[in-house]
Formats: sequence, structure tokens, C-alpha cells
Amino acid sequence: MNVGTVAVLRGGPSAEYSVSMETGKGVIGVLNALHVKNKDIVISKTGQWLVQGFNKNPEQALADVDVVFIALHGFYGEDGTVQRLLERLSIPYTGSQPYPSAIAMNKDLTKGYLKDLNVKTPRHMRVTKAGLTDPVQTAMSISELFGPKYVVKPTYGGSSIGMKVAQNAQELGTVLKELIAEHDDLLIEEYVSGREATVGILENYREQELYHLPSIEIIPPESAGYFAAEVKYNGETEEICPGRFKENEKTEMAAAAQEVHRALGLRHYSRSDFIVAPDGIYFLEINTLPGLTSQSLFPKAIESVGGNYTDLIKHLLTQTGVSTL
Repeated sequence: MNVGTVAVLRGGPSAEYSVSMETGKGVIGVLNALHVKNKDIVISKTGQWLVQGFNKNPEQALADVDVVFIALHGFYGEDGTVQRLLERLSIPYTGSQPYPSAIAMNKDLTKGYLKDLNVKTPRHMRVTKAGLTDPVQTAMSISELFGPKYVVKPTYGGSSIGMKVAQNAQELGTVLKELIAEHDDLLIEEYVSGREATVGILENYREQELYHLPSIEIIPPESAGYFAAEVKYNGETEEICPGRFKENEKTEMAAAAQEVHRALGLRHYSRSDFIVAPDGIYFLEINTLPGLTSQSLFPKAIESVGGNYTDLIKHLLTQTGVSTL
């Protein structure tokens, strides 16, 4: 069946609104260049579905649509919410299904799913606003379990938004107090010192069920200290693809990215983040709808193996079963 009208969902109420808008812009550009009929649906920061500026309910917005390209990131678009809606309306879409999306969006649940696999993760603890009565005491208790340096981030979310590093237990108490005021659910991880990397997985590509893209080495500016939200898209971070890792490290990361994708039941594509440390390779988290902007890592990895952005978008649409682009 040839593709008919493709709806591109972008925007959304998450903190990754601006990244999503750019991802959607890129996808729409490809569809226009291919002369594929498409509908630009912008979900506002307050959750309104807008078509050419007019507010529609989801059923109205999607009434004449054959397939949806989900260009959303973060809460609402990547946590299974939109996917459940599309399943109810029986509209095919790119990316993972509702339940796997929800699991992968929750960093704590993801680690739970991986505990029996051969995938190393940093030691961690989850805290909630309801359970965090004394941030300082909680920090001291955590310091007795692991440390001495910590990463604190929202349990749900992406693009390193809301993430902070605490240098010691005392600083951890301050960071917890600050972040719990903005987020209901936090994950505290031991800080693993090493080189940052990411590996993309693309299903049914080049005759491989789970094709792994080359690892990308991520070198944030020294001033940031890590791949922080503010240096992801401003050009300050150096991204080397393929990364300058040993062959065994590349092999291990690729195998881990495939294993996590498979274990969580993900679909079409994903991107796993790692730290390559002296004592091994640590899996951090997985993205079920990786960014597809001009600055994003997934398209850069595709280009490094001779592919291009247009073919990537076409391939993802083909995976929905309704496109023969």
C-alpha cells in the first residue's frame, strides 16, 4: 500500500518542545521534497492540537490521516500517551508501542528490566516528593550506599533537562532540595567518570533485524562538565562518529544497545547512551524517539555509514507497514 497523508506530530507539553519542533520541521521538509501529502499538527505547550493554527480535538486533527510520524520528545509524546491514542484510533505510527514507551521513559523501571541482563548500570536510588521529607538526611543515607559523587535527574524526561551533578553528599542534599521543588520523581545515580557515547539501533535496515549504527563519542565543553541540556544544540559539544573507542568497547556497546532495545520490546528505532569507564561500560538510558534535528546524533550516525536524512525518514515510514516510499 502506498502512503497517503502523513501527519507529523510535533511540539507537545514537555520541556523538549523546541527540539520536537525542529525534528518535525526536518521531517516535513523531507515529505515536501518527496511530494508526499502531509499535515503539520502542532501540539501546544498546554496540550492543544493545532492544525494551521486552528484548535482541533485529536480525532478531528487525525480524521484524514493514513499514518503518523511522531516527532515528539519527552512527556506526552514519548511516554506512551500519544501512542495509546493512536492505537485507539487504529492509525499506524512510527516508533515504539504504548507499554514499551512508558517503560523506557521511566529510567528507574528501565534499570529494573535490565537487572538480569549482561548490561552494567550505575548504582542508583529513586526518590519521590512524597517520600523526601529531609533531603539532607536522605543524601547522607545514600552516601553510605554509594558515591562519593552523584548525578541527579528527573526519573522521566530527556535531553538532560533538569539534570545536575553533586560533588559530595553535602552538595547532594542541596541539589535534592532544589530539584524536588520542580520534579515529583528523581533518580540519583553514582557519578561514573569516563567518556560519553551513544549508539543508535535501526530495525530492518540493510538486511539486519537490529542494525546498530556506529558509536558516537560525545565530548562536551570543559565548562559544562557533562552533556548538559544547554550544550546539546548550541554547537559547543564535539561529536566524533565513529567514536575513538577500542574495537571491544564498540562491540560491547553495540551488543548492549541491541539487548536493551530487544528487552524493552521497542520498535523501529532507539538510541542508547553509555559511559565508557576504566572499569567497564555503563548503560545510562535509552531514547525511544531520538531527536532528528540538524544537530541530532541519530542522523549523524546514519550519514557516517553512507545513509542520509531523507532515506532515514523514508525507512521509518516504511516500518509502519503503510508506506512503499
